[in-house]
Amino acid sequence: MRAVTRRLLTRFDRQEIECEIEEELRFHLELLTQEHLKQNMSFAAAKDAALERFGNVEQIRDQCVEISRRGHPFVRALKTLLILVFLFGVLVRVFSTESHVTRVGDTLILVAILGCLFLYVRGLNPSSFRSKPETSSPLMLNEKTQTSIMAYDHRRLTPVERVIADK
Repeated sequence: MRAVTRRLLTRFDRQEIECEIEEELRFHLELLTQEHLKQNMSFAAAKDAALERFGNVEQIRDQCVEISRRGHPFVRALKTLLILVFLFGVLVRVFSTESHVTRVGDTLILVAILGCLFLYVRGLNPSSFRSKPETSSPLMLNEKTQTSIMAYDHRRLTPVERVIADK
């Protein structure tokens, strides 16, 4: 029983998951390298071709870690518990007539919603929100120097300065 409990808790450890996934990815890269070596490529060329075919290893590793964490039995059990707390809160709220009991239902609903929100935010990957340098946003400032608008007259006055000077 202790071994099962320890295994469930250690499976949730991010470093342990990362090590397992890193080992798995290394294995697949070695297989791809072996395939390229069978095609009479040099070791360096075979390794480069395997990396190119495999894609961005860091991004794949991060995605695999997140997928592994999402499917963990503890997270699924917690989500199920939060759904049940929400439903129980709704039932208490609907079928109670006393105000202090309806507050308990409201509190249960709030706890369930905040718990789900916490799990959602915890699962977000901040690196996916960073702007990519190869893409441009219409809100980004242009790095090109723009020509200044010719608002000065022959006396080097702006329109506001001209109105003040004319008074």
